[in-house]
Amino acid sequence: MFQKLEDVEKRYEELTLKISDPEVISKQNEWKELMKEHAEIEPIVLKYREYKKVKKSYEDALEMMEDKELKELAEIEMLDAKEKIPKLEEELKLLLIPKDPDDDKNVICEIRAGAGGEEAALFAGTLFRMYSMYAERKHWKLDVVNENETGLGGYKEISFMISGKGAYSRLKFESGVHRVQRVPDTEASGRIHTSTATVAVLPEVEDVEIEISPSDVKLEVFRSSGAGGQHVNKTSSAVRLIHIPTGIVAECQTERSQLQNREYAMKLLRSRLYEKELRERDAKVANQRKSQVGSGDRSEKIRTYNYPQGRITDHRIGLSIYQMEDFLNGNLDDMINNLIAADRAEKLKGEEN
Repeated sequence: MFQKLEDVEKRYEELTLKISDPEVISKQNEWKELMKEHAEIEPIVLKYREYKKVKKSYEDALEMMEDKELKELAEIEMLDAKEKIPKLEEELKLLLIPKDPDDDKNVICEIRAGAGGEEAALFAGTLFRMYSMYAERKHWKLDVVNENETGLGGYKEISFMISGKGAYSRLKFESGVHRVQRVPDTEASGRIHTSTATVAVLPEVEDVEIEISPSDVKLEVFRSSGAGGQHVNKTSSAVRLIHIPTGIVAECQTERSQLQNREYAMKLLRSRLYEKELRERDAKVANQRKSQVGSGDRSEKIRTYNYPQGRITDHRIGLSIYQMEDFLNGNLDDMINNLIAADRAEKLKGEEN
């Protein structure tokens, strides 16, 4: 570990010189990449320097112990340093875990009603509201890309983009099957129904990361069938993109402009192709997936929302929260922080093994 830290510090010092070089600054693209790398490894270097400073204090205190007059002071310094060293070592181990390259990206989120008919569609609407309120708390921007609304205000499916720093790092653990247990408004006898909705969280992908040949994409335009007023229904502004080699389809019908709908649909298509590529790659290294809390598998049941008990349980980490209303109003941080911590702990085990 310490050799790795020495190498990171050496690289940091090289980058510090490079990003101050006028010749490098003049090459904006190269300079931006170096600045990004510099910023990414800076927390590791600062923590390592703090560790070395504390270690030096410990070693100096050991030497001072031989001096009778300074022994009492040395003991205090030595005990303080001895307490800090293991904590700093743990923090350094966590910082050295490779960062998910997608963590800082915006996300495209898709919610689909699963088993349970109209009640499942209403639950999909509940989840959409929950994520909308979470995005609001985080001061992130939310744009609906595509929606298929039901008569009672639920959604058969809804796709939306959330833009904001670190959106993917916090929302990626939401991918999977969400299960609800509650008494539907339409249920006269008061029986509890179980319904599901599927959530998929995809990182927004730049065109340089996923190249799509125009000849591989079939474009279809149609009139919007969703909410949006008379204008949307009168014009064929809705867009459907079909990726011919894979059969993957992306739709957008929420914007007035066909051009805007096409742009959003292309973002969605790129993200779906990127997700497919990641899944294929991860299938080859299946053991690595075991060291992750959230595999992102859409078929994996990850969470239960039990209304009669006011309980939300995440099955991956065995955590239950008994604040249903607060949670559904977008207060997800406690759950997400625990998922992140569990994921880091699993990855740390993987690194040590």
